[in-house]
Amino acid sequence: LPTPPARLPYVPHVPPMALLGKVTATTFALERPRCVFDGHADASDAVWLAVAFANASAAFRNPQSRADVPPYKQLPAARSYMTLETAAAAYSCSAPSPPVLRVGSDTACRDQGRQDPCNGPLPSPGPYRVKFLLMGCRGPKAETRWSEPILLRTAVSPSTIEPVPARRGSAVVVIASILASLGAVLATTVLGALGAKVWGSLCHQGLGTHAFIRRSYRTHHIPPALPQPLPPGCGCSPPGLCCSAPQPPAPC
Repeated sequence: LPTPPARLPYVPHVPPMALLGKVTATTFALERPRCVFDGHADASDAVWLAVAFANASAAFRNPQSRADVPPYKQLPAARSYMTLETAAAAYSCSAPSPPVLRVGSDTACRDQGRQDPCNGPLPSPGPYRVKFLLMGCRGPKAETRWSEPILLRTAVSPSTIEPVPARRGSAVVVIASILASLGAVLATTVLGALGAKVWGSLCHQGLGTHAFIRRSYRTHHIPPALPQPLPPGCGCSPPGLCCSAPQPPAPC
């Protein structure tokens, strides 16, 4: 019988730091297991990542050779697969390497007909569980524990998005109405004060012009009317009676 792999206490997990796209609808990030396999790995060994649905992780069986590794395309039926084959030296303490791994990032896997293991997008939110498996030329040599269930994000269907924003509450509407009314009153006051100032300036200019015209106006001189002479052959009796107008002169 093959020797069972060594059980390592390491538990894979999503990195705790803030990370853009740490968990999406088809992918998730894992912290790289540095220094975990030191003392168990040789230069020719490889580290694999086993991915399984959370309710199928207990039924997962480690492959005995690379030829038995379950591929990505069998995930819907087998409920598990293996991916991210990496040289064990890349996980050593002295190896400079990125701090995280991304599961499900290879979108070209869906179009590939080859049998090679692939890191394709995850088909559903899960949840999933993962573990790292160290494999040599004679089969598995060491393995980590299974992770806690990892649930992906659920994409929102376009049909559920409301094209019109939800109606605002009555309190918000009342406050908005009050602010609008105050703004209108303020604008009216400012415009009224400005208009009164301009109108007063125009009226002041007009009064000055009219006063100047009245002071400069001169009427034509009309001399007083002279007394008209009486017709010849007429006399007045008593004298002085014809001088009082508008009485007619006395008959001759």
